[in-house]
Order: sequence, then C-alpha cells, then structure tokens
Amino acid sequence: MANILEIIPLGLLARVMDPITKWYYFAFAVLTIMGGVMGFVKARSAISLWSGFIAGLILVIASTFLPDRPIIAGVIGLCVSVLLAGKFVPDYLHKKAFVPAGLMSFLSLASIVISILALIAVR
Repeated sequence: MANILEIIPLGLLARVMDPITKWYYFAFAVLTIMGGVMGFVKARSAISLWSGFIAGLILVIASTFLPDRPIIAGVIGLCVSVLLAGKFVPDYLHKKAFVPAGLMSFLSLASIVISILALIAVR
C-alpha cells in the first residue's frame, strides 16, 4: 500500500498545505470563539466563553506562526484540536446533538488531519 509521500510529492504537499492550514486554523478559531459566545448567551456559561476565547486565540496564534514557524504552528494547532476533540466527541456521542458538539467534533477531527498533513509536509 502506498503512503501519502509516494502519491503526492513532498514539495507539492508543502505548497498546498501552508495556505490551507493557515486559513483553516483562522476559520476554526473564529467558529470556536463564536461557539464560546453562543454558549455564554444561551446557557450563561462563563466557562464556555473563556474556553472558546482562549482556544480561538491560540488557534489564531498558530495561524500567524504558520509561514515562519510551521512546526510550532502545527504542533499548537494539533494540541488544541486534540483537546477540543477530547471534549466534544464524547459529548456528541452521548447527546447526539449536532450543535455545538457535532459541529465542533467535525471541525476538531478535520483540524487534526490537516495538522498532521501540514507537519508531514514540513518534513
């Protein structure tokens, strides 16, 4: 079975993954912050507000680090994505509610895949 490096040349993967990862982290950050605000407005949850804001801010930082420090950005994005997936995937499996748990589960898992591909492209 061929691995991804045999299918896609490493240089092409790097050129494609940089802008994709940068914009995905930024969009994911905005949605995470909006989700925290929505959790605060609907449930008066200060934890949702602060955790959404902090996770979103860290993702924005990862997005800005990406062009100059891709390994640091990829590791930061991967860590935040794993933490968010660890929170929202079990919530979604338990509650079966698409908003917010299903949406955040999907976005987190997609971010994990994108982060791994971006880190592979740096190699």
